[in-house]
Amino acid sequence: MKGIKSLLLVFLASFALASCGNGNTAKALLPKVSGKAGEVVVVIEKADWDGALGNEVRDVLACECDWLVQSEPLYSLVNVPPGGFIDLFKYHRNIVAFNIDPQIVKPGLVYKTDVWANPQVVLQISAHSSDEALEIFKENEEVIVSSIEQAERDRVIHNTMLYEQRDLFTTVCDVMGGSPHFPSGYRMKLKKDDFIWIADEKPNSLIQAVFVYKYPVPEGDVFTADAIIAKRNEFLKANVPGMFENTYMTTSDYFPITVEYIKYKGREFAQTRGFWEVYNDYMGGPFVSHTFYNQDGSEMIVLEAFVYAPKYDKRQYLRQVESLLYSFEWKK
Repeated sequence: MKGIKSLLLVFLASFALASCGNGNTAKALLPKVSGKAGEVVVVIEKADWDGALGNEVRDVLACECDWLVQSEPLYSLVNVPPGGFIDLFKYHRNIVAFNIDPQIVKPGLVYKTDVWANPQVVLQISAHSSDEALEIFKENEEVIVSSIEQAERDRVIHNTMLYEQRDLFTTVCDVMGGSPHFPSGYRMKLKKDDFIWIADEKPNSLIQAVFVYKYPVPEGDVFTADAIIAKRNEFLKANVPGMFENTYMTTSDYFPITVEYIKYKGREFAQTRGFWEVYNDYMGGPFVSHTFYNQDGSEMIVLEAFVYAPKYDKRQYLRQVESLLYSFEWKK
């Protein structure tokens, strides 16, 4: 697959905690992170927060999610001035800190993990001036967003492995040759030789679900939006009926489809985002899918996550179920 974009754009910098010796021991002694999922603490002087630097930070980290119908920010930001950066905020899960001082020895971006809590990500931008900090931030915007997104995803996967519904992983592996991992609460809704539907359905009209399906490699470019959506609609019409007669899940034509090519932990896939709807009904919501070859290249595998949450903001619910796709492992 050409034009592969690495999802892990994390700029790693080695560091040592002055109060810690062995790294594993240090992590065990750290408190658990605080704060809500999808939240980022930004440590910055008020004058900079109110100026060009703060505007850029908000434009990047609190921009509207382009994969949701409703207006929701990519992350929820909490601004803290350096003088107010006490333990309450130091234990937060995601921290972006600006250290602006004319005496700075080495300006730039430093990525750290588990500094004050576990599992934590800290991104520190050091600069001689606000203008220099702005330039450093702009140069590393993609790295910063990817670092936070990966940290959020890793936390979901970690918790999933702690409370895994292991029988689902085994069942999907037996049919598909590999599977994501699923936490407690997810249940099998449909199992066929080429299509599996697993969902966590809450009584308050909240559904988080995953489809896993496969098909022989067709002719032509298999990773175009048209090819991916055509197969998606074919499988959903056959396997995901609506509540009423002549209703079924399909892909909305009203919203754009985006395809991004990603390499993640040795696996290359096309990540597709769009919106699903129910034909002849009024249900709908966001979805994201991963399309890739099976191990011998004879079939296409598709992992798809979707959310139905008509009463709620959807950002975190989709981020949670989407993270499960990244836990995919081939059957050993």
